[in-house]
Amino acid sequence: MTEVAIISGVGPERGMGAQLARRFASLGLHVFVAGRTAASLDAVVAGIEADGGRATAVVADATHEQATVELFSRAREAGRIGLVIYNTGANTPGRFEDMSAGFFEAAWRGCCFGGFLYGREAIRYMKRDGGGTILFTGASGSLRGRASFGAFNAGKGALRNMAQAMAKECGPDGIHVGHVVIDGAIAGDKIRRNFPDVAARLGDDGLIDIRAIVDAYEFLYRQPRGGWSFELDVRTAVEAW
Repeated sequence: MTEVAIISGVGPERGMGAQLARRFASLGLHVFVAGRTAASLDAVVAGIEADGGRATAVVADATHEQATVELFSRAREAGRIGLVIYNTGANTPGRFEDMSAGFFEAAWRGCCFGGFLYGREAIRYMKRDGGGTILFTGASGSLRGRASFGAFNAGKGALRNMAQAMAKECGPDGIHVGHVVIDGAIAGDKIRRNFPDVAARLGDDGLIDIRAIVDAYEFLYRQPRGGWSFELDVRTAVEAW
């Protein structure tokens, strides 16, 4: 049976979600790429198919329960869901005194609640089908609080705790749950387009190579049941941590 991967948070071609999709498609998985921008998803699918891979674009908000349920149901029709990557959750800076309740809740929904929905659906299918791998994208904010990033830290910290509980609960069922801490800015289109001054200040040495991040996800995916890791962290040589 065809092995299927579902990857959320897929955007620009030189973004992490897209590069994860390309990597796992190159390994023979039929990749379902999910995000909110049809043009970006279609471009990623076209690139994968041009290289001989299989991919399907699904426009869906990861924080909407019904959309997530339908995504997983559709993916299961294409094969066995063997890999799920929750890569949603944008940085949301802001000071507590200026923060609305809606802003805080939206940060939590993107960073954590959507991860719960993806994880729950993945478990339901993987437990029935004999196991699989669920990976969550974390950040330095998953491990510590930082001034002016309270909403983001709260959401990412909650995601990490949830993922750890999920790993312990589901390991006996053959489901490998992992968490990847990305400690720093990623060398992709997003930072260069939206924050060119930051990208210039950090320089090439201060931006994390997307390929190195994707390598970490592939490493976790390939681990045998007798030697699973829950967490990996990835940063540049010059990152202060």
